[in-house]
Amino acid sequence: MAKVYYEKDGDLKHLAGKTVAIIGYGSQGHAHALNLRDSGVKVIVGLPATSASRAKAQAQKLEVYDPAEAARRGDVVALLVPDPPMAKLYKEAIEPHLAAGKTLLFAHGFNIHYRFIAPPKSVDVVMIAPKCPGHRLRELFTEGVGVPALLAVEQDASGHAEATALAYAKGLGSLKAGVIRTTFKEETETDLFGEQTVLCGGVSALITTAFETLLEAGYQPEIAYFECLHELKLIVDLIYQGGIKYMRYSVSDTAEYGDYTRGPRVIDAHVRDTMKKVLAEIQDGRFAREWMQENEQGRQHFLEMRAQAAAHPIERVGSELRRMMPWIQTAKEELTAAQAAARG
Repeated sequence: MAKVYYEKDGDLKHLAGKTVAIIGYGSQGHAHALNLRDSGVKVIVGLPATSASRAKAQAQKLEVYDPAEAARRGDVVALLVPDPPMAKLYKEAIEPHLAAGKTLLFAHGFNIHYRFIAPPKSVDVVMIAPKCPGHRLRELFTEGVGVPALLAVEQDASGHAEATALAYAKGLGSLKAGVIRTTFKEETETDLFGEQTVLCGGVSALITTAFETLLEAGYQPEIAYFECLHELKLIVDLIYQGGIKYMRYSVSDTAEYGDYTRGPRVIDAHVRDTMKKVLAEIQDGRFAREWMQENEQGRQHFLEMRAQAAAHPIERVGSELRRMMPWIQTAKEELTAAQAAARG
């Protein structure tokens, strides 16, 4: 069984007199900075002079410095920028200021696990990874509720790396919900696998393939959209609330019977074999190297795939049908704001 930490296990005294430097102010960065600040921790933010997020952080009364100066001032340096540019930023701005005894903190293990970043042995290297988007982390904190997080210690030079990480988790509010002990390896590999086979890649491909199958059989695209995409939220909400068992309890017996008898024919042994191959590519670093190389070469293929997917008929049909549903009309505005925050 996994080791789980709660409020009694963390103490903010381990951050007393220390400065936490949050490098980045996107989805996770802004939430970490504000939650820690409101928990009584001294927080500064590191952002390039050209970053549009500087004004946002300053509007929240946070001290903002360029990343190198923030890293120099910080006792705990939290790298909360996207994976691809992180290694370059680390090498240029963070590494020169990692004096012995400091703590380097991550919210995802990608760059450490695949050795794109190799910290000096004299610093602690830890991870606190909240299991939700940053805006939700902040929202629930202001409501007095925590969200679960993962904790990992990759390097314990000081002998109290775990205590520092738990204090950080307490400042975020996550110990109210529970923080699960893991490793950088386990968090990175399972996170990528889940994204690729289920949460993003698997679900997107399943929805699109089912939609195309109905269109090829002569059904109206609007009906296909409702049956293969729109109603998915209803099912996911049931699973989220009570697991797969609760979903099956809530749907009709006809749907439940189709689940048991046809689901394994769609997700069959061939799919399982493919999942194992995808996992192997994550474990041996092939995916990581491919993704980093894609970024180094200007992301042309990535951007082409993004444009192609955005032009798929399911997006046009969905856009038209969502006009019938005013209660979800804020989605476009939220997406634009979230993208701007994540990339700012």
